[in-house]
Amino acid sequence: MPIVPDTKDWTWVLQRPCPGCRFDASAVETSAIPELIHDNTREWYDILERPDVAERFDDHTWSPLEYAAHVRDVHRIFLERINLMLDGADPTFANWDQDASAADYAEQDPHEVIVELVEAAADVAGAYAGVRDEQWQRTGRRSDGNVFTVATLGAYHLHDVVHHVWDVRR
Repeated sequence: MPIVPDTKDWTWVLQRPCPGCRFDASAVETSAIPELIHDNTREWYDILERPDVAERFDDHTWSPLEYAAHVRDVHRIFLERINLMLDGADPTFANWDQDASAADYAEQDPHEVIVELVEAAADVAGAYAGVRDEQWQRTGRRSDGNVFTVATLGAYHLHDVVHHVWDVRR
């Protein structure tokens, strides 16, 4: 059964803690972003070793495997966006159809997904680690008009991946 698309605008997590996963974006120090991404990545090893990794909890929730594949792709998308922000002035990000990306997540090999997730996390953590002080305030925007700085994009990114570990573990 297909998952109903999540159409919520999650940018509110930049203003207040998430009531679900309890992530507080306002407490994120930019210098900690790379290590926090690595910490989150370590959570996925155990998750992807579960015998039920490909099973959905219910008809409207992704399986742990699907969440992990999504997190891998989130890291890839945010790396593209960081690079756009660092290389240009106030870029507009291409839309990402998360639901189209998710179409084949359930069929992916969990061992390949963890390798790709680790690589994507390392790449994006490296990009954040390379941001110089004055670059944290560079801006970029989604096509819906939401404006991010590199710093707020990092906090928003972290919430996404932290929340998905919470989704799987709850």
